[in-house]
Amino acid sequence: MTEDDKEKLIREYAAGELAWSTMRERGIDNYADVLAGLGKLGLRPPVAPMDGPNRDARERGRAIIRDALKAAG
Repeated sequence: MTEDDKEKLIREYAAGELAWSTMRERGIDNYADVLAGLGKLGLRPPVAPMDGPNRDARERGRAIIRDALKAAG
């Protein structure tokens, strides 16, 4: 896979067009490489929508992190 191919996949991942599982199927098997690529391109990882059966658990987790950051800062 060329660097241009990797960059294209990373851009599609950041846009929410590809899932991590699809990235692995297409040859990128290290998530650290994806994070590094996102940083290099000035992009952020996609955020999963806040719906579905895990919504309540995700909201509780976010509240815990928010409270911890407030306490630390």
